[in-house]
Amino acid sequence: MGATLPPCRAQLLPRFRLYQATPRVAPATAEPYLPTPQVIEHRDPDPNRMQMPQGNPLLLSLTLQELLARDTVQVELIPEKKGLFLKHVEYEVSSQRFKSSVYRRYNDFVVFHEALLHKFPYRMVPALPPKRMLGADREFIEARRRALKRFINLVARHPPFSEDVILKLFLSFSGSDVQNKLKESAQCVGDEFMNCKLATRAKDFLPADIQTQFAVSRELIRNIYNSFYKLRDRAERIASRAIDNAADLLIFGKELSALGSDTTPLPSWATLNSSTWGSLKQALKGLSVEFALLADKAAQQGKQEENDVVEKLNLFLDLLQSYKDLCERHEKGVLHKHQRALHKYSLMKRQMMSAAVQNREPESVEQLESRIVEQENAIQTMELRNYFSLYCLHQETQLIHVYLPLTSHILGAFVNSQIQGHKEMSKVWNELKPKLSCLFAGPHSVLTPPRSPQEDGVYPH
Repeated sequence: MGATLPPCRAQLLPRFRLYQATPRVAPATAEPYLPTPQVIEHRDPDPNRMQMPQGNPLLLSLTLQELLARDTVQVELIPEKKGLFLKHVEYEVSSQRFKSSVYRRYNDFVVFHEALLHKFPYRMVPALPPKRMLGADREFIEARRRALKRFINLVARHPPFSEDVILKLFLSFSGSDVQNKLKESAQCVGDEFMNCKLATRAKDFLPADIQTQFAVSRELIRNIYNSFYKLRDRAERIASRAIDNAADLLIFGKELSALGSDTTPLPSWATLNSSTWGSLKQALKGLSVEFALLADKAAQQGKQEENDVVEKLNLFLDLLQSYKDLCERHEKGVLHKHQRALHKYSLMKRQMMSAAVQNREPESVEQLESRIVEQENAIQTMELRNYFSLYCLHQETQLIHVYLPLTSHILGAFVNSQIQGHKEMSKVWNELKPKLSCLFAGPHSVLTPPRSPQEDGVYPH
């Protein structure tokens, strides 16, 4: 005869069937399968939970111009302050929006970054440049300053971040304990999921094929990142060549001037009563000024391309990298926790079934029942967080596409830099040519201007 179950256990068994642990296998080419618990007993007190809301707050209605107009933050290096043992690099951070100017150290940025991740784990939080303890040279410090500037501008223009009190605190609080203020502000409230009114309804706003769209968008962003990475690499090389060209022109002019200033006596048997060398020296002596001007123009073009082209490419790359990081946080964070919670529930369910069959004490069964109820709540919370994470990912993907027209800004800056640079260099070269007329004087003082390779017969017509 089969054993009859006590009433408390018989009542508990139907609860086990709320979540069926049927194995699911995702296709090899798809994103990791997102398990969704089939909850029969609905615990949400909101009767409108399953009704489609009016409008869709998931959609962003922003333009690139509106994003860029939110704020412009300058990060400038101020003179080093010496501590007892190490020099401390400090930055002046100035915000147009808050009309503020505060002093921040790198560690202040670190605390601010951690606070952002704590409050907005499902958003694109740009990465900080690496910290270097010792031996930070001037080049490293300047590169880090540029990276911090890109970081704070991306944060200041991000829709949710720009409206959060923590950003205003970082950009406008002038006290000495800014790190403690940032930590207190982040810890006194929960993350965005806990404070967003729509968090528990995120699923209602998502398209049915959200997982497919997420996979396609992720692949697209990965391809865009790879292309922009190569563009940035080429732009850096072009700007670097312009700066190297400036250095070469400067040395070229100095050597010509040194040649013209040479005071070594010239023996009469070498000149054959000709004053050609003396005239050449006189003309060469002052050329360092013109070549210094050429070098300055080339250096200006290189710097302009660094600021207007390379930096904008780096800004967009920082944004794309933060999207890639967010996708990883989604999979390794809330999605992993959701799957782990389902696995834990499955184990607890088997324990409860075993306890019921073995006719254990009611107290132990009630304890297991209580733990299962808690686990059900944890699974439901993980499910809601999962959908909210996808909700945020959907918005962050839109934000990436809002930034995409930055490509035309970058290309326009590159073209304008090339046009302006070549135009100014051409003007200096044209002004230099008449000053060299004495260098081309032929027999009987007849000017012989330089000829092109085609005129000299070097290349066939």
